[in-house]
This record gives sequence, structure tokens and C-alpha cells, in this order.
Amino acid sequence: MNDEHRTRVLEEARKHHQSVRDSGDFVPGTTEIWPSGAVLDEDDRAALVEAALDLRIAAGPLSKRFESQFARLLKRRKAHLTNSGSSANLLALTAYTSPQLGERRLLPGDEVITVAAGFPTTVNPILQNGLVPVFVDIELGTYNTTADRVAAAIGPGTRGIMIAHALGNPFEVAEIAQLAADHNLVFVEDNCDAVGTTYRGRLTGTFGDISTVSFYPAHHLTMGEGGIVTTSDLKVARIVESLRDWGRDCWCEPGHSDTCLKRFDHQLGALPAGYDHKYIFSHVGYNLKSTDLQAALGLSQLRKLDGFIAARRHNWRRMREGLDGVRHLLLPEATPGSDPSWFGFVMTVGPDAPFTCGELTGFLEKRKIGTRRLFAGNLTRQPAYHQQPHRVVGELTNSDIVTERTFWTGVYPGLTDEMTDYVIASVREFVAGRR
Repeated sequence: MNDEHRTRVLEEARKHHQSVRDSGDFVPGTTEIWPSGAVLDEDDRAALVEAALDLRIAAGPLSKRFESQFARLLKRRKAHLTNSGSSANLLALTAYTSPQLGERRLLPGDEVITVAAGFPTTVNPILQNGLVPVFVDIELGTYNTTADRVAAAIGPGTRGIMIAHALGNPFEVAEIAQLAADHNLVFVEDNCDAVGTTYRGRLTGTFGDISTVSFYPAHHLTMGEGGIVTTSDLKVARIVESLRDWGRDCWCEPGHSDTCLKRFDHQLGALPAGYDHKYIFSHVGYNLKSTDLQAALGLSQLRKLDGFIAARRHNWRRMREGLDGVRHLLLPEATPGSDPSWFGFVMTVGPDAPFTCGELTGFLEKRKIGTRRLFAGNLTRQPAYHQQPHRVVGELTNSDIVTERTFWTGVYPGLTDEMTDYVIASVREFVAGRR
């Protein structure tokens, strides 16, 4: 395809976007106010079309470019794209079970401290690797655990910590990173909901030995599906890449051969000398790769990240100021020392409220205002985890409260002030009518 034809196709893609986009007219009670969602413009559509014109159907140069730019954003030495944030979490923790790490390796039965109230895929990799989750409680208001709770959970079998920042609000990540260093623990920082958040002036996602991000449409940037693993430990990064790419020992890019100039010079395992290195496997791995189509969208989205973060903070502040003083609702608070890049606006119904959480969310949903619970609530109460090995340190009182009385609404960049004000007015109307 010549340049003139390509330019014309991309111009048509932009025109098409303009012709089909939503008019933006908001009708209270009719227009859906989603709790989260992707914000896509004509640049995003053109980026996808351009990648399609080049038939970028597998991982390639665009994926490498995104990995490089995202690693630079977080000042990490390596970043590896994967097909989801959940896969990123799996790869991040699984990397530390590699025999290549010697005494640093996590072994079945080792304990990993995590939070009881959250999303399952922060905890699932612990169980999937034969490790034992140690659950600690959270604080109401910030919806994060504390360094003191984590410190109290460290025992003779503890080998790691894996925690997510709650709805963009960071946990005490600097203090917990120090705990991990002092006790020689692996620290996996789940940054899926908190891209752009800072704690003590430093970006989250930079404190852990390894960190993860999700690019699902609900998140700060989207590729449709996608995630990334970042670290500055080059040995661990190489293990992540191997696990992501079938467990292979070779590091040639797809479509390339003999990059190391030693393709037929290896003797590993019990294989014959000279066995083709492209088919030598050093890990029991997966195929969790992404594609250049996804990376093309990610690169376009990355250019808008600062604006997305600013919009999330604006929408959260508007909600917080608009609901200040409403009876029977505990409103969220930023963790001291932080500047969150908010994922949602979380509220907890008070114990003496003349209404239930379900009644309030039902009222909002009837008005087309989308609500979500704080993910799985107390995971130890979920059917999937009843029979799974685990340890609990302290009472999970606040995790239970979250399960029964907490929900959140949206602050994502697709919301207008008019929409946010309608959410505020609806909450106020409901509460005022039930005193």
C-alpha cells in the first residue's frame, strides 16, 4: 500500500469516528453513567487501523516500543507486555518460583502476605503456585492495609508480600517495601488500579521488586485486553519473558532466528548437544503474549495519560466535595502522603443507617448510575476459597464491613461534571428521604 493510499484510509477512519461517536447529550435517568470505561478518540481508531493495515497480528515492533516507553515512565529497566493484568500478576509471582533463582526461589508451602478484601487475581497466583496466602485486614476510609498489619503477619514461613493499591489509593507502600527488604521477602506490587498515583512523591509501581498494571477497558489506559510486568531485576525480567513465551529458553523475537549466534551450540537438560535452542524450554510456561494491535492502541492511549489522570482526580474531588456532610455515609480518604490517581469513588453505609447498601445501590441503578461492590469483598467468604489453604492474622472485621456495606461509583474520564453532579444529587436525595 503506497503512502497516499494509507493516508486516505487513515483519514477515512478518523471521519468514521466522528460520524459514529456519541453526541454527548446527557439525559438524567436515561443516559448510562458507567462506573468505569475506556475513553477512545479518533487517534485511537486510526492507530488500530494503521496497525491492521500492516497486519500486526502478533507481538512485534509496536509491542517493544510500548514496553520501552512504559518502562521509562516508571523508571524500570524492563517491562513485558502480556494479555491481561491478571496474567501479569501470575507471571510476576511465578517468576520467583523459578529454579534459576536458587535460594531466592519461592517453594510450595511458603507464605505470601496479602489483603483479604480485594480482587481475586491478586491472590490467585499465590494459590496457583502452591503457596499459602496470609490474609490481613484493611482500614475503612482508605480501604488499604497498613504496614503494622503486614509486620504482625510476618512469621517463620513468610517469604513474600503481594498487595494491590485499592481503587487508585496507595497502601503504605514505602514502609511495606522496607519491611520486605528487612525480612528478605519478595515484594510484588499490584499497581493495576493506580497508574499515576504517587506516594511520598514517588510513583506507585516503582516500589516493588516487581510490579504489574492492567490495560482492561476499566483501567487508566486500555488496550482492550492487556497487562504489563515491570522490574529492574534483569534476571527476574528474563524469567518473566520465558514464562510468558511458552517457557522457552531462547530469547529471539518472533520471526527471528539465531540472534545470539549460538542457536545450535547449547547443551541443556538431558537434550543432545546442539539441539535447536528455539525449542529448548527452561520453565513450565504459558503463552500469555499480547499483539501489536493491542500495543498500537496502548501507544495512542499513553500519549493521553496525563489528561486521564487529571480528569480522574477532578471527578473524585467533585464527588468528595459534593457529598461532604451526607449522613450515614463514610466517604473515602486519600492515604496520608499520597496523591492518588483514582479508580473509583468508594462509600460505606454506616452501621446505624436507616437503609442498606443494597437499597442505596438499587436506587442508583434504577437511575442508570452504575455501581460496583469493592470487588470480591472478604475473599475468605467467597465459595472459591473456602477449602483453600490460608492463614488469617487478626480479625477481618473491616473486610466483612466492606462485604456488606461498601460500594463505589465512577470517576473515569468519560464522565462529565453534569453526570457527576447527577450522581451527587441522587445520593443526597436518597439519603434525605430515609431519615
